[in-house]
This record gives sequence, C-alpha cells and structure tokens, in this order.
Amino acid sequence: MTAAAAPAPLPEAEVEALDRRFPVREVALAQGGVVAVREAGQGAGGLPLVCLHGIGSGSASWLGVADAVGGGARLIAWDAPGYGTSTPVARPAPRATDYAARLAGLLDALGIARCVLVGHSLGALMAGGAVHAGAPLAGRIARLVLMSPARGYGAAGREAQAQKVRSERLATLDQLGIVGMAMQRSARLVSDNASERARQWVRWNMGRLNDAGYRQAVELLTGDDLLAYLPPAMPVQVLCGSEDVVTTPLACGEVARACGVELALLPGAGHACYVEQPAPVAQLLMAAAQEQDA
Repeated sequence: MTAAAAPAPLPEAEVEALDRRFPVREVALAQGGVVAVREAGQGAGGLPLVCLHGIGSGSASWLGVADAVGGGARLIAWDAPGYGTSTPVARPAPRATDYAARLAGLLDALGIARCVLVGHSLGALMAGGAVHAGAPLAGRIARLVLMSPARGYGAAGREAQAQKVRSERLATLDQLGIVGMAMQRSARLVSDNASERARQWVRWNMGRLNDAGYRQAVELLTGDDLLAYLPPAMPVQVLCGSEDVVTTPLACGEVARACGVELALLPGAGHACYVEQPAPVAQLLMAAAQEQDA
C-alpha cells in the first residue's frame, strides 16, 4: 500500500507576496514588550479594522481580506501575545482580559482612538474581554464583529469538557509538535469547498505557532467564557461559515442570541471563513467601518 502523499506546501512566491503586500513589524508598547502587526490600506474616511486571529493562526491569515479591502479601509492584524514575535502575557493561565490589556496598549501605541474590532474564533473571546460593559476599551470600540466565535469552556458546569479539551490539545502538541499538529488539524478549519491555496495558507499559519504561546491560548480557551462578557456595550455582528465543524452554526447561534442579534451565515464556508471567502468578509467589514464612522 502506498502512503498518502504529503500536502503541497505554500509556494515561496506566496510568502514573498505576503512580505511585500502585508509586511510584519513590531510595535513597542509603553508598558513594555512588543506586539507584531501587519497593516494595509489607508482607509477612505472609515474607522480602522483591528483583526484578532484564532488559536491556530496568525496575522498573516488576514492577507486575503487585506487584499480585498484594498484602499477601502485601514486594516491592522496582530499576532496575539505569544504568537509570532509578540511578547507573551505574564500569566501561564491567562484570561481574555489579559489579552485585552495588551490590545489597549497596542491601540495607544498606534494612536487609534476608535475602531471596529474583529475577532475570529479564539480571537472573538479575546475581543470579548476588551468590550464588555465597564472594560477600559469599551468606549473605543465602535462595533464588534465576532466571526466563528469560540465560546470557551470556563463556565460553571463545563469543567469536564474543559479538562477533556485541554488534555486532547496538549497531548496532540506533545506527540506531534507544531508542524505535525498543523498537518493533522488544519484540514478541519476549512470546508470541502476550500481552494488548495486556502488550505495551504491555513497549514502554513498553523505551522508557525510558538509552543508556549499556544499552550497559554489553550488555557484561555478552556478557562474562560465568552458569554460572561456579552452582550457588549456597542453594536455587534455575529457570523460563521455554514460548513463550520469547529464552532458550528448551532454554537455560534448561541453567541448571537446572547448578543440579541441574528446569526449571519457565509454559505459554503468552513471555520476559517475569512481565509476561504475573503471578498464577502471584506465587504462586510468595510461596511461596518464606514457605518460606524458616519
């Protein structure tokens, strides 16, 4: 029996294009440490779009959306603390508010007074810590966009689920390492409709994770609860791919109900919906940026 061929890697030309069109740089924070960001577009009078990636990804995953936005908005994507060259948060088992404090420092350093905050998957949980009523950033976020939001397992009564998820994720990391984990898990993040290019990007991003940063993110996923931060103190949109098997439409619908809004579906898209379908996501985000600046 012949072993299955390894998936084709992301072509080097794609990485070179990323560095040209969406280069990464480090932003020094007043409170110490750095956050690595990628930025594109100058905007056309709308608010900046600040984009937070999920647990198995990074700032580069927003390239397709940045290209689709073009000059229509200023888009800033961070490498979350512990990802890329971003300084990790201090606590081994952080909460969303720890990441939110780092986000506040980033917005200060970039001189951003108001923005539209976009969180995908675990990035949605991080965003929740930034926007709940009384949070320091709540007055600076004009609109919140939760995309395939990960609720987390930190609510009372979910301790068994939390332990199971923590054990499974850390065991996979210990057994396979970052690259092996990317090869095994990345296929779940896209639908059967995804292009080969989208699959390559998802694998490439996951294959560049930092071990320690990923372990902290697992603690966030299993120890915190997005619903504890909802509804937010500003307008919110909740959407997910119709074929998402990670944060399913059913689960995302629960988040939408907690926000008092209808769930929007991206037909045919999986969990990494903005990588699979960057054009419709870019349209939605540009509309949000323009609307909230009016």
